[in-house]
Amino acid sequence: MADYDLSNLSVLIVDDYQPMRLILKNVLHALGIKTIAEAPGGLEALTILKSSNVDIVFADNLMEPMNGIELVERIRAGEDNIDPFTSIIMVSGYSDLAQIIKARDAGINEFLAKPISAKMVYLRICSVIEHPRSFIKAETFLGPDRRRREAMIDGEERRDGEYDYDEQKRTKERTKE
Repeated sequence: MADYDLSNLSVLIVDDYQPMRLILKNVLHALGIKTIAEAPGGLEALTILKSSNVDIVFADNLMEPMNGIELVERIRAGEDNIDPFTSIIMVSGYSDLAQIIKARDAGINEFLAKPISAKMVYLRICSVIEHPRSFIKAETFLGPDRRRREAMIDGEERRDGEYDYDEQKRTKERTKE
C-alpha cells in the first residue's frame, strides 16, 4: 500500500446522518486531509460543488429528499457548471450486489460499505489515485468506465444478453467448455 500525502485533497462528505459525517471527517483528518466540507443532503452538496473545487465526494446512498444515486447523476450531468469528472465514492450500509451495480451505473468511482474503517477509506482514496478509469460519454451515461476487467469473449459478440455477475458460475461454465 502506497503512502500518500493527502493534505492537499479537498473532500466533500454528503450524509444526512451527522454522526456518520463526524466519523468520516475524523478518519479523513487522521489521514492528513485538511480541506473537508460537509453537506447534510444532496441539494446542499450541489450548492457547495457549484462554488468549490472538490477532489473527492463521499456520498451516502440513502438520504432524503435526494438519495446518493440522484446526487451522482446530477454531478455527472454537470448541472450548474459542476465538474462532472469529480471523483465520487459511494458510502452505504446496503452493499448487496444490486445496490453496487446501481451505484456503478450511476457513475461512481468507488463503493465503500459501512461500517467503514480508516484502512478501507484510505484504500478507496488510493484506488481513485492509482487506478483512474477513463470516462465514457454516451447518450445516456457520463462517468468512469464501468468495466473493471476485460471480458473474455469467445466467438460472436454477446452484448445483447444479460451479463451474469456470478464469477463462480462463469468460471464453472468456462471450465466445462
